[in-house]
Amino acid sequence: MKKRRLFRRREKKLNRSMAGNTLLFALMFVCGLAMVLPLVMVINNCLKPLDELYQFPPKIFVKNPTLENFADLFTMMSTSWVPFSRYVLNTIIITGGGIVGHVIIASMAAYPLAKHKFPGKNLLFSMVVLSMMFSWTVTQTPQYMIISWLHINNTYLALILPACAFGMGLYLMKQFMEQLPDALMESARLDGANEWQVFWKIVMPNVKPAWLTLAIFQFQQMWGNTGSTFLRDEELKPLQYALQQVSAGGMARAGAAAAVTFIIAAVPILFFLVCQKNVLETMTSSGMKE
Repeated sequence: MKKRRLFRRREKKLNRSMAGNTLLFALMFVCGLAMVLPLVMVINNCLKPLDELYQFPPKIFVKNPTLENFADLFTMMSTSWVPFSRYVLNTIIITGGGIVGHVIIASMAAYPLAKHKFPGKNLLFSMVVLSMMFSWTVTQTPQYMIISWLHINNTYLALILPACAFGMGLYLMKQFMEQLPDALMESARLDGANEWQVFWKIVMPNVKPAWLTLAIFQFQQMWGNTGSTFLRDEELKPLQYALQQVSAGGMARAGAAAAVTFIIAAVPILFFLVCQKNVLETMTSSGMKE
């Protein structure tokens, strides 16, 4: 009885007052409004005619919505000497290859670091963590030299291969795999499963939240890559490059540029929403403890 009373007293102390809850929700509402306002402006700008785009002071919401901006963008892309479908195909190949390659390689490298013991394990992981401290601009020149030595410059592999070696993915997968109980893998080995079967049929399904989250991060990075550093042929460049060229057209292409901004922002958001549902469902059903 005494323990129950102490627990109830502590529970009452932890409860916030109505004023505290109201202040907290008001603060969350203001932060959410600040984060969603740019997206609202992007959606409205792509539907504005030119006179509203150049209106001063600028208005957030559109008065006379129109789809002329998308029609102008479609006309520009259809008259280019490289077909629009080619840019889309290049983007699918580069983005898909970067995501799949990075998830597989990061997972395969993280598995022995998380669940096996071997000499130099801590040193290797320390090197991975250390590599995350350097920004992309610092490693750009060595990365270009390595790609040139491999003779894969001006190919899809010039963008896909560096994406597979991103250290953040290995770090994330290792930390998540360490939470899996060793008894789960030992029972699979006792049933006759080899290491490949343990990895693909036991480990990977149970770390689905990790590699789905990793896919979201990698998609955002690959989608924003223009390929201008490694790709010279116009037939190999992704859609992001073509859209940026439209945006750089000046005042005459302001409407098409607004449509471009919407497309650039919408695709990663849609991909995030699709993967987020799977991440939340898996996170609620995959918690395991020894």
